[in-house]
Amino acid sequence: MSVKRAIQALKQGEMVLIFDGDGREEETDLVIASQFVTPEHIRRMRKDGGGLICTALHPAIARELGLPFLSDVLSSAAERFPVLNALEANDIPYDERSSFSITINHRRTFTGITDSDRALTIRELARLASLNGEKRTLFGKNFRSPGHVILLRAADGLLHSRRGHTELSVALAEMAGLTPIATICEMMGDNGGALSKREAKRYAEKHGLVFLEGEEIMQAYLGE
Repeated sequence: MSVKRAIQALKQGEMVLIFDGDGREEETDLVIASQFVTPEHIRRMRKDGGGLICTALHPAIARELGLPFLSDVLSSAAERFPVLNALEANDIPYDERSSFSITINHRRTFTGITDSDRALTIRELARLASLNGEKRTLFGKNFRSPGHVILLRAADGLLHSRRGHTELSVALAEMAGLTPIATICEMMGDNGGALSKREAKRYAEKHGLVFLEGEEIMQAYLGE
């Protein structure tokens, strides 16, 4: 029932809360379908979330745009900048590989960091992804990098191969029949760590938002 309610909320342009799972990051993210992002959503994420505001893309869209994993970019540059070899992220305690890709700004933004600039970049990316036909030329024409919107590339196979917030949020958007790009932000607690599951549930109840766990999304998506 939580998944159905979350799907309906996403369709209506509302945020939902997703807890990835016990034994993983054990974090709750604020999540919204990127096509509906407004400056107010960005403001809420940075004030009530406090973590990184990132935009997660379905692997098919990432391939259409030619988006690399950042780790591959760094690996390719390591011959010229040897320090990058020493910085390899080969010891992530909860996963095998980071989903980080590049950072972008829309070319109509100014600094790119304001709520309105980030909302514009995210919405326009989702709009581009929804178009038919070749997208790479338009991507380069309308966006620049580096920027202030952090892109995440969901793993090929989505939840069949990786079960982080990147894949969970994209899978939920896909199940909702929306452009499978989601903007997410970790919720931080006042104690300096991640907001506890209990506190995240309390926040959801207070604000009338859907709270669901990654396991619920995986069961609905994979039929487990």
